[in-house]
Amino acid sequence: MGHDRLNTKGARVTDARYAKSEAQLERARRVIPLGAQTFSKSITQFPFGASPYFAAKAKGSRLWDVDGNEYADFINALCSVTLGYADEDVNGAVEKQLKDGTIFSLSHALEAECAERIVRLVPCAEKVRFGKNGSDATAGAVRIARAATGRDRVLVCGYHGWQDWYIGSTARNAGVPQATRDLTHSFAYDDLPALAALLDAHEGEVACVILEPMNVRFPSKGYLEGVQRLTRDAGAVLVFDETITGFRYARGGAQALFGVTPDLCTLGKGIANGFPLSAVAGRADLMAFMEEVFFSFTMGGETLSLAAACATLDKLDREPVVETMAARGKDVMAGAEALLEKHGLSHAISLAGHPSWSFLMMTDQPGATSFELKTLFLQEVFARGALTLGTHNMSYAHTPADVADLMSAYDGAFAVMARALSDGGVAPYLRCEPLQPLFKVRG
Repeated sequence: MGHDRLNTKGARVTDARYAKSEAQLERARRVIPLGAQTFSKSITQFPFGASPYFAAKAKGSRLWDVDGNEYADFINALCSVTLGYADEDVNGAVEKQLKDGTIFSLSHALEAECAERIVRLVPCAEKVRFGKNGSDATAGAVRIARAATGRDRVLVCGYHGWQDWYIGSTARNAGVPQATRDLTHSFAYDDLPALAALLDAHEGEVACVILEPMNVRFPSKGYLEGVQRLTRDAGAVLVFDETITGFRYARGGAQALFGVTPDLCTLGKGIANGFPLSAVAGRADLMAFMEEVFFSFTMGGETLSLAAACATLDKLDREPVVETMAARGKDVMAGAEALLEKHGLSHAISLAGHPSWSFLMMTDQPGATSFELKTLFLQEVFARGALTLGTHNMSYAHTPADVADLMSAYDGAFAVMARALSDGGVAPYLRCEPLQPLFKVRG
């Protein structure tokens, strides 16, 4: 059964590839806002008419949607799957624990066992507390910093989750009180004078500086050391948000890779290979405030995720997980660079980021905005069996064959994009409406 729709030029197109996904989306939207639990899996990021929306199953590096289409997956559940889908070691540990129970009226030994592994691997970690989402961890770190310093203001750089203290500083601030918004201030990455100016403007008021130690760009030499110095001189707490970079850039995260140890860090997506778990970790004297602030979850000691985390961290310890992700990621970046040059798109699209988490950066062109370009890109790569949102979220399960499949999809997609730009615009090539920006936090 095909679904007829109009492209932006009014031409009627029919595409049955995503018929079941679109039917499921229609059903979901009757009872779920946007039809998804996460913005990044919704119609705000996947253009309607040219995208899959619902997964049926996944294994290793591959995902199948409800229409039966198979993809080489380079989204990997928004970077939360580092070993690969349905990893046998992780699933085995979860199955074993499931026989004994999931959550109890008492704490479980797995809590300490998992915390001990994090303390062993992460430079700043002397003590650890668990949450479920990255937002839990970043909010917990900010609350510790405020309690420890007696100050209220927070300086941010990067994306730090959905809770009021952070999201109020973005364009998605509906529902956040103005008084809360006024306490959070953003600063540009890799710009020490900008951070120094903010600290000076709010002298004696800043509780913490929280940043992603790296996202799109590598830090300039001395930048993270400078952030550490400025933060300490201001009497504030330095927090690295390593929700993504933790256990991905290095076993000990970006702080291990760059040799700069924060006071606190937050961990999340890399801990448990897709099971819901996050953590706040850091200096023992600061973590002691966890006994004073309220950071408490019924599911904080849920044992299936803790068992998954122990198995994941053990595998990181004994196998070349980080090295393999980086090596495959370098192949992706090199291949993409070559294809951009082949199709004459290097002026419009560039590569950035760490090999294990890299980005295609699109810029406005004559006849096409960056979001129109991205929409056409997604339309074409999805149709060719690659799942990416313009990032390469590498996993240990990715093989050279997966990279080859991605490059084949890019070869076809880039050819279409180059032709569209040569013709003066991408609109006639779209089978859907172009995406609109959610908000920008990385750059």
